[in-house]
Amino acid sequence: MLKIFLFFSDNYRYFKLTNYIFRNWERKKLGDVAEKVIQKNNNNAFKNVLTNSAEHGIISQRDFFERNIANKNNISTYYIVQNDDFVYNPRISNSAPYGPINRNKTGYTGIISPLYYVFRVLGINTAFIEWYFKTTCWHKFMYQHGDSGARSDRFSIKDNELKKLPIKLPADDTEQEKIAKTLNSLNNTIQLHERKCEELTLIKQALLQKLFPKKDEIKPEVRYENFSDAWEQRKLGGFLQEYSIKSKIENEYPLLSSTNKGMEYREGRTASESNIGYKILKINDLVLSPQNLWLGNININTLVTGIVSPSYKTLKINNLSLYFLLPQLKTKRMLEKYKQVSVQGASVVRRNLDFTEFMNISLVIPTNKEQEQIGEFFKQLDSLIALHQRKLEKLKQLKKFLLQNMFI
Repeated sequence: MLKIFLFFSDNYRYFKLTNYIFRNWERKKLGDVAEKVIQKNNNNAFKNVLTNSAEHGIISQRDFFERNIANKNNISTYYIVQNDDFVYNPRISNSAPYGPINRNKTGYTGIISPLYYVFRVLGINTAFIEWYFKTTCWHKFMYQHGDSGARSDRFSIKDNELKKLPIKLPADDTEQEKIAKTLNSLNNTIQLHERKCEELTLIKQALLQKLFPKKDEIKPEVRYENFSDAWEQRKLGGFLQEYSIKSKIENEYPLLSSTNKGMEYREGRTASESNIGYKILKINDLVLSPQNLWLGNININTLVTGIVSPSYKTLKINNLSLYFLLPQLKTKRMLEKYKQVSVQGASVVRRNLDFTEFMNISLVIPTNKEQEQIGEFFKQLDSLIALHQRKLEKLKQLKKFLLQNMFI
């Protein structure tokens, strides 16, 4: 496996790959290392219409839009895109401020709209150039030599200018290959962790359906050994108690935020004059947003005692296992109940929680021992999911770092 060692000093930064040190790079223009593809789809020889997405790369147009967009009568004017050809899409977005440049890795020849710029690289490592265009190294040139054009969502640059785009690359083919292999290996690892996170999340969703009773039932489908009693129906108000403690300037608490995905630290800030009146949220207490609660913004604070926006509801949990309650709060059945007890707000897209009706929502509850076993299981599962998510985030940060520092 290829290893990377990072060395830092006050005046320089460089990378050393095992048994190999980078040498001088040379400056080229896009027109020196690539040729524009101008072959048209005469006689409609190809019918696989492609699109170039900033998020998904080059994929079938049908897969991206879930339907055919291209007019079959006009595809004879489309460019033919072979496997490993590159496509520049001038449509801009937050993730691609000058439009995405991606490589066709579909494994087949397709066609693409003449609005796109298609080119084929020659004599250099294709994977290296692919990674180069995932950096921001070429953005400054685009800014200086193009403009947003007549449409605010489309970047405009002339073909002759695009051919002048400078590309700095190692003169040694071996170095190009090593850089590409390093980033490909890292990217594959990221994808494996993404799939692992998705699989664990799906497992959790499935177990929520099995270990908790379904609608209108009083026993779950799957039980731990030695448990057989029916669960007891109780209202949320029977074990939740609202409280509101306002923060003061002398309170040095971190600012927290509750989101649909969970609790987060917010910018690492502590209480200040601008935060006076924020609510103190204690650890292991419940916090929810009354606006559109059915989207899932309800959490138990497992981070640290902190302060939250006064728009949140803060509640204590009494006589109920914390980790037994936590997974239930975001089940589809509960989210649907939150929606039912929310009323239309001033905005068409906003529904405000009727808090009294919320406290009347019923749950079915087992004995304390069964609560503890179910809660402990989901606690461990959540810890495993969080561990993989942290690993995934670190890998993404490493990828970002390498893209910023392995290219000139």
